[in-house]
Amino acid sequence: MTQYQDDIKAVAGLKEKQGSAWNAINPEYAARMRAQNRFRTGLDIAKYTAKIMRADMAAYDADPSKYTQSLGCWHGFIGQQKMISIKKHFNSTERRYLYLSGWMVAALRSEFGPLPDQSMHEKTSVSALIRELYTFLRQADARELGGLFRQLDAAEGAAKAAIQEKIDNHVTHVVPIIADIDAGFGNAEATYLLARQFIEAGACCIQIENQVSDEKQCGHQDGKVTVPHEDFLAKIRAIRYAFLELGVDDGIIVARTDSLGAGLTKQIAVTTTPGDLGDQYNSFLDCEELSADQLGNGDVVIKRDGKLLRPKRLPSNLFQFRAGTGEARCVLDCITALQNGADLLWIETEKPHIG
Repeated sequence: MTQYQDDIKAVAGLKEKQGSAWNAINPEYAARMRAQNRFRTGLDIAKYTAKIMRADMAAYDADPSKYTQSLGCWHGFIGQQKMISIKKHFNSTERRYLYLSGWMVAALRSEFGPLPDQSMHEKTSVSALIRELYTFLRQADARELGGLFRQLDAAEGAAKAAIQEKIDNHVTHVVPIIADIDAGFGNAEATYLLARQFIEAGACCIQIENQVSDEKQCGHQDGKVTVPHEDFLAKIRAIRYAFLELGVDDGIIVARTDSLGAGLTKQIAVTTTPGDLGDQYNSFLDCEELSADQLGNGDVVIKRDGKLLRPKRLPSNLFQFRAGTGEARCVLDCITALQNGADLLWIETEKPHIG
């Protein structure tokens, strides 16, 4: 028995208990409304789409030809029309996602007007767009099922059975959304709170990058500034806790590293033991060795292997990495992100890559 038939039976049972007060209620109509409103909350959507994305990830690992496609969109109607077109063409939405890019939201959805990709748009813009998209996608389901129900009422015999089969095996327009949270819009707690909004709106996958929030640059621009590893890892863990708190145990985190093209950092990492994560981060800094009597007013120095080193600090108060260290920093980013709850890696280059 299908869910549709189960719902008819369940509502009929309720009607019988209510007696004559519910004489005007048609159990089949109620079941149809339930079918048209399959996803009642954003969390229902997040749990459903997370399972899809996990299955697709496993399928890709087994066979790389089974890749997914994520279509960028900036409005609910645009996303709806994309998925309607895909379903009409392929009779399926399999391995097709929607992607909400931070630059697209900044450029097209900010109440401040068109902005560059520098995290200057409202931090709630993306979660609002997620809700809007899923409203439009659910509307596409309701509209399509409504047409099938009208056909069912008019059909007879074998034609009726064929339409009923389409209803019972209806392919939803609701697909996974990969939502860009930029650099988290603040500290780890701010990232956690915003991630909750994303997930409650329906997002099963959140992408976060290791740039400094208030120094954020477009991934293809020069002058990018990264944060120490522990800062980034704290935000990754914050997102994972948000997923777990809301019961989306299969939620996906995409950790994006901009280290390959970033030559600056805003702060020197905290280190307590030689070779720890903070020490490894600081080892990439462009430094000059000096003695204590060479220290100038306001100089910042670090001690390594018994030597005093002065990191090169720009007038902007940013510190500079040594040239040619981007790849090594990127590798360390990837290893530590995977060790702290990330599921996928995005290495930001001239041409972005997810793997």
